[in-house]
Amino acid sequence: MDTPLATTPAASRRRGLLRWIAWGFGGLLIAASWALWQSQRGQAMSAEQLQRRDFVQTVVASARVEAPHRVDLAAQITGTVSEVPVAQGQTVAQGQLLVALEASELSAAQRQAEAALQQAQLNLRRLGEVQLPVSEQQLRQAQATLDLARAQLQRSEQLHQQGFIGAAALDEARKSLSLAEAQARANQAQTRSLQPAGSELALARAALSQAEAAADLARARARYTRIQAPVAGTLIARNVEVGDVVQAGRLLMTLSPQGRTELVLSIDEKNLRLLQLGQPALASADAYPEQRFAARVAYINPGINAQTGAVEVRLAVDAPPAYLRQDMTVSADIEVGRRQRALLLGLAQLHEASGQKPWVWRVDAQQGLQRREIELGLRSGGWVEVLGGLAEGDVVLQAAAADAAGLKAGDPVRPVFAKPTAAAPASSPASR
Repeated sequence: MDTPLATTPAASRRRGLLRWIAWGFGGLLIAASWALWQSQRGQAMSAEQLQRRDFVQTVVASARVEAPHRVDLAAQITGTVSEVPVAQGQTVAQGQLLVALEASELSAAQRQAEAALQQAQLNLRRLGEVQLPVSEQQLRQAQATLDLARAQLQRSEQLHQQGFIGAAALDEARKSLSLAEAQARANQAQTRSLQPAGSELALARAALSQAEAAADLARARARYTRIQAPVAGTLIARNVEVGDVVQAGRLLMTLSPQGRTELVLSIDEKNLRLLQLGQPALASADAYPEQRFAARVAYINPGINAQTGAVEVRLAVDAPPAYLRQDMTVSADIEVGRRQRALLLGLAQLHEASGQKPWVWRVDAQQGLQRREIELGLRSGGWVEVLGGLAEGDVVLQAAAADAAGLKAGDPVRPVFAKPTAAAPASSPASR
């Protein structure tokens, strides 16, 4: 009779370990089978998995390039064009000659007025250097004559009282005194008129002022024959040629000044709440779509266009590229919101996206579909920021596909991703 082998402690431990391995392997097979069954049960539906990404909301609109103002240059007098040394599209400096008119007649009038001015200046100078000293000398002579006449009359009166001269001689002395007094008064009046507050000097100064005004007018009219650029800029219109006879007020050229450049946009009023002064923007000209330049919101019109329902917005371009031209068409993206590591969801997954209580179908591997109301934040370019109701990694069905399948809460579904969930673009445009 065979005797059974004795079981050693080492052999017993090996058999226990093998049993645990077998049970673990069996558990893994069961879990894998369950997961496979779960993944294959229900309908295959398009879905998206939520991820966190940096997110920028922008408002996109077409714009036109415009300087803060334009300068219309017109003729101020009637004349014949003698020179047009610039061409349309040319960049000109401040003070550069743009149009010259025939100036011979006005130049002659200017010379005549300047000669009259010089004459008035000389007349005023003559009154101070010649007339006043002569008048003062004449006044001193008249005063001496007056003093002599008074002394002679006094002696004549004494002699007449003593009987040495008759009444006729006394009358002659009195007459001489009257004449001397009249001459002294006349010389005094003339001297006063030549003093700084005198009438003669005032008349001379008035004549000088009139001559100066006439000379200034002649010079101004002569300057009207040379139309110069008031500021540096670019000529965007030229409507004159050599030989044209132009009338006063006729528009000859239009100048777009250099300096600050603006982009003028019309933004739908529904985006007005998103706009603020100072917001950054990126713009690109339609002619150079691959070259982008920076801008910022500088003006928001307080009124709304009743016909179009749009608000005018102006973007300042502090460093405009050299290729930018007046009235050029550009596209501008205004950054109206930015989130770091935002939880993003495609708008295609939303039900009642514009309503008060938007919701989604969330896929739960154990409980099937779950209807989840969610709180939304920024929206832009087919993406929306999720503020509440979902978490990172949640799987959400596409709204249109779910509606077409007639799904309801608790239904098992098999999520299908068309491709790996991609990062949302860092800058996504909102509606215009």
